Amino acid sequence: MSTVTEIASSTTLGTDAHRETRDDARYLFNPVVDFLCLGGGSLIVLATLAMAAPKSWIAPVSMVAFLLAHVVNNPHFAHSYQIFYRGYAAKAFGWATPAPLRARYIIAGIIVPVLLVAFFGIAVARGNIMLLGAGINIMGFFVGWHYVKQGYGMIIVDSVLKKNLFSTAEKRALLINAYAVWATSWLYINHTVKTSNFWGLESIAFDVPLPLVIVSGALTMLSSIGALIAIAHRRRYATGRPFPVAGAAAYIASLYVWLLVGRVDPMLLLIVPLFHSLQYLVVVWRFELNRQNARPRSDNQTQAWHAPAVRFTLFAVMGLFLGYMVFWGLPTFLDRIVGYDKALFGGTLFLFLFYNFINVHHYFMDNVMWRPENPEIGRHLFTSR
Repeated sequence: MSTVTEIASSTTLGTDAHRETRDDARYLFNPVVDFLCLGGGSLIVLATLAMAAPKSWIAPVSMVAFLLAHVVNNPHFAHSYQIFYRGYAAKAFGWATPAPLRARYIIAGIIVPVLLVAFFGIAVARGNIMLLGAGINIMGFFVGWHYVKQGYGMIIVDSVLKKNLFSTAEKRALLINAYAVWATSWLYINHTVKTSNFWGLESIAFDVPLPLVIVSGALTMLSSIGALIAIAHRRRYATGRPFPVAGAAAYIASLYVWLLVGRVDPMLLLIVPLFHSLQYLVVVWRFELNRQNARPRSDNQTQAWHAPAVRFTLFAVMGLFLGYMVFWGLPTFLDRIVGYDKALFGGTLFLFLFYNFINVHHYFMDNVMWRPENPEIGRHLFTSR
């Protein structure tokens, strides 16, 4: 998720005193699932492949992870649409939604997609390969930003569940470091990798001077020290509360491991989307399960069809179906039936357009949904279960 951002407010924890004594309330699901899915699993797999396993393992394991990512990664994008546009009229135009949040819903839900369609439409209509190539770079910028903000969000969420809340200064140090790490990564990529292929089109890098990369790297080192101090301070002064180990693993994986693993072996990059999506899904699925359990049931809704588990299963299956359709089914169909200059654009233009659109739009939607002032998040993500 582009961000489960600063939801760490004591008001989001609810007032159910019974929650204080329930161990399962400290986790999204349980300690093992939380640790493995939020970041620990990727740290174990990537560290094993990079340092302990034979080099011959990297390619087959990476390809298996890449294939599994289509089962996990595509639904994670689809779920953001399911949640964001569910009851969209009330969220964007209803008086019950705070005015600043309504504006964010309108920008992310209407203005951003219109601008994206206009951008890609103009580029394709003019046959402007350079503009499309710059669009790939822009997508990469938002994807990386999305990764680090999600890593930050995970440590905040886990700290809320453990009721071991980071202070404002500590959160600021963690967030500044997240931005700094990604800024340095993006600048370095543009400085060193001038072109790369994405669905048949070449990404165009921006001209980044080496001194800027060096300065950004130095600032990142300083911000990393600040983040380490913040985490150590939270660990030392937890006042008996458990430390958010799973969230810390997510923060480390998202900021450092996932952005640097390609330096070890580019094939390892194929593993990253799988774990990034698992990280997102455990939060979304906990949110949706809590939401379904909280829905009132009238007398005519006592059938098994209306059971929370059934409704959640329908939500998950719909995400799987929508994920397949928007990433493969619809774009490949359009690539077959729509006539365009394949010599210029390659044979997968719509795959390219759909991937770019969804990745960028996903960032903006998440940046609205997972905000502390969003009442839906506070109502369902941390409720008792």
